[in-house]
Amino acid sequence: MSAARILVVDDEADIRGLVKEILSEEGYEVEVAANGAEARSLRQRQQPDLVLLDIWMPDVDGITLLREWSSTSADGCAVVMMSGHGTVDTAVEATRLGAIDFVEKPLSLAKLLRTVEKALEGARARRAAVKSKAGAIAAPVGKSRQVQQLRSELLRHANGTTSLMLLGEFGSGREAFARFVHDHSPRAVKPFVAIVSSALREVDAEAALFGSASHDGFLDQVGDGTLFINEIGDLPQTAQRALLGLLETRTYSRLGESKPRPFQARIVCSAQPEIEQGAMRRDLLSHLSAAIARVPPLREYAEDVPDLLRHYVDRLVDSEGLGFRRFSIAAQNRLRNYPWPGNVQELRTMVRRLLLQGGGEEVSLEEIERELSQVAPPAETLVKQDLLALGLREAREHFERAYLQQQLLLCHGKVGQLAKRVGMERTHLYRKLRALGVDFRSVSDDVET
Repeated sequence: MSAARILVVDDEADIRGLVKEILSEEGYEVEVAANGAEARSLRQRQQPDLVLLDIWMPDVDGITLLREWSSTSADGCAVVMMSGHGTVDTAVEATRLGAIDFVEKPLSLAKLLRTVEKALEGARARRAAVKSKAGAIAAPVGKSRQVQQLRSELLRHANGTTSLMLLGEFGSGREAFARFVHDHSPRAVKPFVAIVSSALREVDAEAALFGSASHDGFLDQVGDGTLFINEIGDLPQTAQRALLGLLETRTYSRLGESKPRPFQARIVCSAQPEIEQGAMRRDLLSHLSAAIARVPPLREYAEDVPDLLRHYVDRLVDSEGLGFRRFSIAAQNRLRNYPWPGNVQELRTMVRRLLLQGGGEEVSLEEIERELSQVAPPAETLVKQDLLALGLREAREHFERAYLQQQLLLCHGKVGQLAKRVGMERTHLYRKLRALGVDFRSVSDDVET
């Protein structure tokens, strides 16, 4: 187990030096700050396990700093206040804001060591409880063989340090599984920062990643936590070049600065099962795919749909205060046989919509049919027509149109992926889509949540 990191914040140089010396001899990693500005910078750069915080400092008092941290962070860092002339009111306010103890100056070194040990033990217990709760929420739901294998595979990857790529379709829950990996890793109490690749623009992608003198970038925010890059294939070329340099040197510099900063985070990214040719630099892809896990589409483990329905009903009732409803056996069976082109995201959206609409305690098959008729593409009904009543050419056109529209939905409008999926050369496929009147430009992607 690595040594606990302690940040000592005190404007008196003698006290900083003495406390650092004593705690370092006890095996702790110790950093010191002379004022609030230094404390903010050090705490942001690398999250400590414990802060020993003086109340009276020249630029900002410790209570104000503690209030600032408690309102913007939920990372479980323990804080012990120090003061030579504190009052009962000050101690009460510090406790209310989250400080777990209060020591008086002049410091009793024996008492200080006992306080530090007790504070770190309490912080570890709280982080373990948070980690257990977060892992239970984010764990892949279901009893199918596919989900059990995925759960085991992700737990193995959680202990790794190399970049991890999650391959799966839109809506398959890749970000949730990235959080599952993070929550079960040694970085669980560190930040988890998610980037939506398509939200980065070519002109300011580097500033968003690296930051500048006026703002923190994503790399500053993540520290030594986990950086999740959603849909890596949509990353602008400037960001790809910057990310490649980051991975090769493990350092970065803010824009306008020359001094490199260490990059200590782990990168987890998501991508489509088949990244289109030319979308990614090969050298970057090689770095990012050091470890790969496949997230299956929901249609491959449809037997878990009833478990997922119950899971999201309970979750939405608890988190959003929606009225409880259960799905009838007939409704569950119908949804087990639905292809779920939008995967788990589509299922969650449907559950929320049905709970918001209200109705009887039980969701009926009739309600499900109405829901599916509203979201299903028109082509679905064409396949159900009696094609034997049509001429061969007309029946073939009906079938091809329905088939390609449904496949296009599964590929989220990406014709390159559709060509690979149906085994057609792309030029011929474009010609076929136009001939059948299939508007591939109307199919849009939803950002995965």
